[in-house]
Amino acid sequence: MKRLLILGAGTAGTMMANKMRKALDREDWNITIVDQHKTHYYQPGFLFIPFGIYQKQDVIKSKSDFIPPGVDLIYSAIDKVVSDDNKVFLEGGKVLNYDVLIIATGTHTAPEETPGLKDKLWYKEIFDFYTIDGAVALQKYFKSFEGGNLVMAITELPYKCPVAPIEFVCLADAYFTQKGIRDKVKISFVTPLPGAFTKPIATKMLSELLKEKNIEVIPEFYIESIDNENKKLKSYDGQEIDFDVLTIVPVNMGSDMVERSGMGDDLNFIPTNKQTLQSEKAENIFVIGDASNIPTSKAGSVAHFSGEILYDNILSYIEGRPLLAKFDGHANCYIETGFGKGALIDFNYETEPLPGTFPLPGIGPFGLLKNTKINHYGKVIFRWIYWHILLKGKEMPIEAEMTMAGKKRVKI
Repeated sequence: MKRLLILGAGTAGTMMANKMRKALDREDWNITIVDQHKTHYYQPGFLFIPFGIYQKQDVIKSKSDFIPPGVDLIYSAIDKVVSDDNKVFLEGGKVLNYDVLIIATGTHTAPEETPGLKDKLWYKEIFDFYTIDGAVALQKYFKSFEGGNLVMAITELPYKCPVAPIEFVCLADAYFTQKGIRDKVKISFVTPLPGAFTKPIATKMLSELLKEKNIEVIPEFYIESIDNENKKLKSYDGQEIDFDVLTIVPVNMGSDMVERSGMGDDLNFIPTNKQTLQSEKAENIFVIGDASNIPTSKAGSVAHFSGEILYDNILSYIEGRPLLAKFDGHANCYIETGFGKGALIDFNYETEPLPGTFPLPGIGPFGLLKNTKINHYGKVIFRWIYWHILLKGKEMPIEAEMTMAGKKRVKI
């Protein structure tokens, strides 16, 4: 019997376990998935916890609930991959052999990489919202916050869900307005990018939106350290920014297992063919989700769209056929903008976010780069879609390949 081994039971790994179990004959293929944690988190929901929109129980379920029958689930930390021998060593010495390996070990925050970040103010007046503990701690802090300088800062790229910091400051604007203290809260958005986003057209739209909300954008700020004593962000070029409360996106890194396996770059992301999703290390290793170094967003939509391509290519590899399916970098993201509205972007490797309608040309119902109530509802309903469709590897009515239908070319 041949062996398909999946490392990581997060969004991407769980989705692939469901897809591949349906496709591979149980008499011919054993499928095993390994993860050290038993809890599955709906990570897009972390954003809403600081503002009391979601509670902790709204974003957690058991991982075992989403692993299909016929897939062996092993709870264990992973020591390393020895690709030359087609072996994976688990913590404690257990060895798993494989014929095909899917690495879906994701990314995690590494606040210790930034001097001063995990000092005495950590989870007191400095928070992240990319972890469940950070989001819950910030919710508690905001309940008694009476005003001051609120800084939302990004340490460096890449990081999970690039639009989440923009969503955070928009939700903060709405939250403190509804509390009646918005005039007492100065909100700043600090980024190493030259603007609010990575691409010009979306940056223009989002920058105007933040300006309307009286949120200051401080671009090209490269964080060197955090001064806990004086509550200052310090940059490499000597700039300083004062804060009363700091919400930060820490450095994101791939799994330590990747480093021990000698498979990653400086941030432990795995060099991966951006079209076929095949590892550059070995032809029988494939990488999906945040674990790879492909040049697109580290977001759930990318895991979904690339999963369709990976499914085809793994079957082609097993059957000895060329890997003809090509991932175009397709990503789309709903952007919560506060007060019951949202925006939407849809893009790929070659095409930046453009205005228009989605998914149907001229009909929508969602508006690209528009701030509307229907886009907000798209964001809200996605949580149900995530638990009931996406994780279970079911078909979605959106093609993996991005289409230009409904999009409008514009000049800025």
